[in-house]
Amino acid sequence: MSPRGTRGTRRPAALLLTVVVALLAAGCGIRGTSVPVDAGAAPSRASCRAPEAGRVAEGAGRVSVRIYLLCTSRILSVNRNAQLSEKKAPIEGVEAARALLEQLRQPPTAAESSAGFSTAVEDWITVSGPAKGDPAGSLRLSQPPEELPPNALAQIICTFAGSAAADEEHRVVLGGPDSDRDPLKRYECTDEIMSRPEVAVNSGVLVS
Repeated sequence: MSPRGTRGTRRPAALLLTVVVALLAAGCGIRGTSVPVDAGAAPSRASCRAPEAGRVAEGAGRVSVRIYLLCTSRILSVNRNAQLSEKKAPIEGVEAARALLEQLRQPPTAAESSAGFSTAVEDWITVSGPAKGDPAGSLRLSQPPEELPPNALAQIICTFAGSAAADEEHRVVLGGPDSDRDPLKRYECTDEIMSRPEVAVNSGVLVS
């Protein structure tokens, strides 16, 4: 067979293959595109609906408390039943702060986790009462507030501000462990802190 005859045979075969591929692509609904497709972020399944705490069992120090947990990018209030003290309720000041901090350090309950809640407050964070020379009602944390994870500080501020650990105007005075180097600052639980917890670290006002 001559070279010319070979080229003539290959040309119809190549044409036929091109037609078959085009038909298959059309049948499968394939459409060529040079633009990448963005499917968007996966939808969040977090409802952020706080579960009901249920009825409080009778007993010394057994009360319903309100704490603030993380859900998506916010902090929201959650009610829990807690054993705050062996004493009869209510409890105040540093004792209330310690009991509430213990609640913040605990992992979320199954119902809270299902709703999307979490906590940034770790076990190493502790709280004590005022140091010598501090104003009454002051609280000192195991690390300066501005050095805490912002989400954890926001949780602590809002939880303490709504409790007996705060003053009459629902403000809380916090400082670090060293009274000589860690100045006290006054914090409030604002709408901005609840919606943007990262701003908590810069929200304190120096106590004169």
